[in-house]
Amino acid sequence: MRFFLPQKRVGGNLAVVLRRAGYFGIIDRKNGKSSFTKPLSRLSHYPRFHLYIEENGENLIFNLHLDQKQVSYEGETAHSADYEDSGVRAEAERLNIILQTKV
Repeated sequence: MRFFLPQKRVGGNLAVVLRRAGYFGIIDRKNGKSSFTKPLSRLSHYPRFHLYIEENGENLIFNLHLDQKQVSYEGETAHSADYEDSGVRAEAERLNIILQTKV
């Protein structure tokens, strides 16, 4: 699920705000891209919300999905993920509110 937010509306340092929302920064070892994840359980890395952020002029583009499990096959990049279900929509709404709250 993609949503947009003007950079000037973000209520503070983006990484700090996301950390307060339960997200941890990660870097993909294969392609070097940074992203943020929020595990749904303290006992396992999966399932987890996975958030990519891009800058586009004065806007930030947030791309959120729910990783259900880790990639199963060596050499594959596809995995089981939900992009538009109600849980992802609810998390996107929650993030949108948190990101715009001044701390």
